[in-house]
Amino acid sequence: MKAFLALLLGALLCVDSGSSLKCYSCSSQLSNSKCQTVKTCEENNVCKTDVIRVVGLFSIISKGCDASCEPSHQDFNVGSRNISCCTSDLCNVNAAGSVRSSYGLAGGIAAGVLWTMLNNKF
Repeated sequence: MKAFLALLLGALLCVDSGSSLKCYSCSSQLSNSKCQTVKTCEENNVCKTDVIRVVGLFSIISKGCDASCEPSHQDFNVGSRNISCCTSDLCNVNAAGSVRSSYGLAGGIAAGVLWTMLNNKF
């Protein structure tokens, strides 16, 4: 009987307690570095990342838990929207691109135009 109780206790200690999914969470941020708050999700939720990109200007990033996340990608005349879903702890760490690269692209275009104008001396 003692052996059975010891075996039962050992089995119970090995069982996962059913810990909830953890996701990064933020709302309408311009930088992925401001999306590092960890949130514990409710049962049957997944991690969601929603990135709205305005071409050459900036990105708006939202992350969190979602019960009905559906991945999608939409292109618009002036940008795009990308929704991604994942199911492991803290899997939504990236924002599928960086705001810095958008600023870099805009700065590079502006520098190229300025360089051309200065070299041609109007």
